[in-house]
Amino acid sequence: MEFLSEYASFLAKTVTLVVAILVVLASFASLRNKGRRKSAGQLQVSKLNDFYKGLRERLEQTLLDKDQLKALRKVEAKTEKKQKKKPDAKPRVFVLDFDGDIKASATESLRHEITALLTLATPKDEVVLRLESGGGMVHSYGLASSQLARIREAGVPLTVCIDKVAASGGYMMACIGDKIISAPFAILGSIGVVAQLPNVNRLLRKHDIDFEVLTAGEYKRTLTVFGENTEKGREKFQEDLDVTHQLFKNFVSRYRPQLAIDEVATGEIWLGVAALDKQLVDELKTSDEYLAERAKKSELYHLHYAERKSLQERIGMAASGSVDRVLLTWWSRLTQQRFW
Repeated sequence: MEFLSEYASFLAKTVTLVVAILVVLASFASLRNKGRRKSAGQLQVSKLNDFYKGLRERLEQTLLDKDQLKALRKVEAKTEKKQKKKPDAKPRVFVLDFDGDIKASATESLRHEITALLTLATPKDEVVLRLESGGGMVHSYGLASSQLARIREAGVPLTVCIDKVAASGGYMMACIGDKIISAPFAILGSIGVVAQLPNVNRLLRKHDIDFEVLTAGEYKRTLTVFGENTEKGREKFQEDLDVTHQLFKNFVSRYRPQLAIDEVATGEIWLGVAALDKQLVDELKTSDEYLAERAKKSELYHLHYAERKSLQERIGMAASGSVDRVLLTWWSRLTQQRFW
């Protein structure tokens, strides 16, 4: 017990010291950046053909003997020489990623990536979006969808690849694609609207606590957490949900007219295989397979707009990541026996 007490004391002192250092660093960074304008981000461009080529060459070096490798390189050199003599402009494929949270935070990078590629892209090119999102706020995903609509309006073919999930707001984005490709067990659909909130008004009244809700406008506040909700307010709230749902259905129908919209806009989800039957997707294939095929005849460019993070933001992200890893590790240890 004495050892545990000393260890706990040492651990508490260590944590306190680390926190103090972080606070000092954050304060220093805050003072340093005070009065400065937020620095702009930077567009990062990488050629995916080189990535695939590097994977193949690494495997060849491991599996082939020297003579085989020499003969293969000789053939490749002849092929490259012929291509240089007759340079045919290969079509370009611009690859984007969208990893969506409830606020569709990735939209900030997406808008810059699309602005950049539209300065060069033509209808002969293609944009491939690797999309992963379970949806979130209506207005946030509405903006993200509007960004993708810019590609369609420019006449540039848009292919959306879904490996894991594109539901609700995620499918609102996906439906804009000229072609939707899904992994067989990806989750799609959830064309619906949901809102929920607790109400603790009865608990407050039980303890003689009054909560006043004052509004100017009959429907300024329909449902509240602390105030007393009325049937009229509930009806108005449900009406607003129905209107939003109808707008969602109209939006999907505009870009995927082949859908039986009333059949699929029930809020249900489907795995990729079933989604193909419902015409929610056009083809079953992983994004890796699709891009590897396109790389044989096209030049693939991956675009990523990276925001420059301040020192305090980087410290906060590092601390958050460390906490997440610790919690995930312990959760895995607590639950892993269920899957053995």
